Amino acid sequence: MAKKIKHKKNKSFDFAPKILKFLSKNTTKSYNYKQIAGQLEVNDTQGRNEIIKELKHLISKGKIEEIETGKYRFIPKANYVEGYIDMTSRKTAYLVCEGMEDDVFIPTNNLNKALDGDFVKAYIYNKRKGKKPEGEVVEVLERHKIQFVGVIEIQKNFAFVSTADAKMYTDIFVPKEKVGEARDGDVVVVEIEDWPEKADSPFGKVMKVLGKQGEHNTEIHAILAEYGLPTEFPKEVEEFANKLDTSIAESEIAKRKDMRDILTFTIDPKDAKDFDDALSFQKLENGNFEIGIHIADVSHYVQEGTILDEEAYNRATSIYLVDRTIPMLPEVLSNFACSLRPNEDKYTFSALFQLNDKAEIVDKWFGRTVTHSDQRMAYEEAQYIIETEDRVIPESISITGETQTVSEEVAEAVLKMNDLAKQLRKKRMSDGAISFDKVEVKFNLNEDDVPVGVFFKEAKEANHLIEEFMLLANRKVSEFIGKQKKTFVYRVHDEPDQEKLFALQSVIARFGHTINFKTKSSVSKSLNKLLKDVNGKKEQNLVDTLAIRTMSKASYSTNNIGHYGLAFDYYSHFTSPIRRYPDVMAHRLLQHYLDNGESAKVDEFEKKCNHCSSMENLAATAERDSIKYMQVKYMQDQQGKEFVGVISGVTEWGIYVEIIENKCEGMVRIREIKEDYYVFDEKQYALVGQATKNLLQLGDEVVVTVKNADLVKKQLDYNFIKKLN
Repeated sequence: MAKKIKHKKNKSFDFAPKILKFLSKNTTKSYNYKQIAGQLEVNDTQGRNEIIKELKHLISKGKIEEIETGKYRFIPKANYVEGYIDMTSRKTAYLVCEGMEDDVFIPTNNLNKALDGDFVKAYIYNKRKGKKPEGEVVEVLERHKIQFVGVIEIQKNFAFVSTADAKMYTDIFVPKEKVGEARDGDVVVVEIEDWPEKADSPFGKVMKVLGKQGEHNTEIHAILAEYGLPTEFPKEVEEFANKLDTSIAESEIAKRKDMRDILTFTIDPKDAKDFDDALSFQKLENGNFEIGIHIADVSHYVQEGTILDEEAYNRATSIYLVDRTIPMLPEVLSNFACSLRPNEDKYTFSALFQLNDKAEIVDKWFGRTVTHSDQRMAYEEAQYIIETEDRVIPESISITGETQTVSEEVAEAVLKMNDLAKQLRKKRMSDGAISFDKVEVKFNLNEDDVPVGVFFKEAKEANHLIEEFMLLANRKVSEFIGKQKKTFVYRVHDEPDQEKLFALQSVIARFGHTINFKTKSSVSKSLNKLLKDVNGKKEQNLVDTLAIRTMSKASYSTNNIGHYGLAFDYYSHFTSPIRRYPDVMAHRLLQHYLDNGESAKVDEFEKKCNHCSSMENLAATAERDSIKYMQVKYMQDQQGKEFVGVISGVTEWGIYVEIIENKCEGMVRIREIKEDYYVFDEKQYALVGQATKNLLQLGDEVVVTVKNADLVKKQLDYNFIKKLN
């Protein structure tokens, strides 16, 4: 049955935040209780009496003062701070404030209508040394979001929308006249319009109907809508893109370095639709090798100040869900004009490097080019050449599905470039780079986008070949500009969190591994050794995941602090402008400086960097949600089957188990482990059986079955069968 709105008439706890909000905005003035009641629109005797009581209570708590009989004034103390609300799944929250050592705990009844991510003003209790701070929201300064995705439940005269988000502690009331075309049980986008003072729930309006709950397209669109991500391009943007001149003109070629006669090829995934990078190879008369990294010249077509550029900037990145790609650029550019397709002339932006046989850089050049790809290869085809040195690609590996022969020129180029790439990689690792080759989970989908199988994608030499030359271009472009002390868009990565490293050490010690904390170099070397040692072992995915969690998040910034994970002093993103807006900015800035332009405005580009970092995080979260959705969908039909899994997380409410054969993670709730009464031990990262003293720890192998697969919440629940020795 749907909830009804409750009106809490004149309860004292309703008045405290309102009184503080009013008085805090008028700190130089004092008011009597009648004036305060008038501001709060309280005009009955009972209500005024409650206000008088609350005023005395606020005085006793030191929040306000009575400067003369019956006259009250706000005390502007440092105890009032502003920060962001970080909700927990248990309907309590923490206030995250810059400059405060500890986050401030906010109990449920002190949230006063604040929601996750909101920017708020709060009063802090227990700010004394040694006391854990606790707070109360007195004002919501800015809503983090006002649109939410949820399922609508329609009654006779009203409706409620409830979300699957564990951090959203209230449903949203929708008046009958604002339900729109929604029908009971639909997944909708609802926008909060108001939150009346005496209402438990905010009032909203249905903005969009996504479809029926549980349907594939509905759930995928719901993932995108949850993060405010687009599903299609505005009509006017598509029309603008379709009218662009995408021909290769002689007048434009004349302005560029013509490299169409140099051997050039692409290596990408088999199912790739856009090719934004190509490699060229030629052996020079002096015995050295010229390697060209050629990148689609997106900035030639996406001009600043156009609606196309505005749309690309707003999106900031392409989004890769399990069953589809949401591109940053319209298809006419991403799959055609800017895609370095075989046997077509293309405008490119290139980094050319002359390398000797030891993979040392002898010379370099950056600039606009025109190129012609002679061959399109998949990673599998390049890998076959590397492993066998055979030019004849069997039909089981070939992109075309038929046996094909690669030219001797291309095969020799792949082999030599692989040799150079291995040397570049070896040097990078010796400099302290960390090798995260985490296994990717992929799904085999049928024609209805139903997952019928799971497989894992691992990086091999062919992947590393492409990676090393892309890293080389990214590093040297940023170094070229950075050493000129000019504004640039860097990809930065801070050093790992020490506390998280110590936590990782306590877990991996159980498997016989260790981290050397002596120096920055010893940490990175021991992390690399750890990742190598666990490769192929049962604890690999657990250790890989925990090691990644110790790392800071990479982001975009004009402030170059270097890239810890890659061990580079200078690093940028230059090689994927079809799918990343920072790369477009990098191209524009590089050309601007090649034309002897002055240093760009730092503030302007830092703002753009922050936006791109934020959009990248949203896209990554949506991508993870789509994987989780597919895992749940896949496991729906697996009920009753026993699986061996590894404990990947331990909490006070249960254990998380990742199944070894398909990487699908689910929860076993503590109350449902029947063999003993278990209690959470934080120090051991374990559940401890009170009678048997059995431990369920991170990394333990257990047997589970599927209990429940909830597509809407994207949540798997497992039954605990037994622990394996």
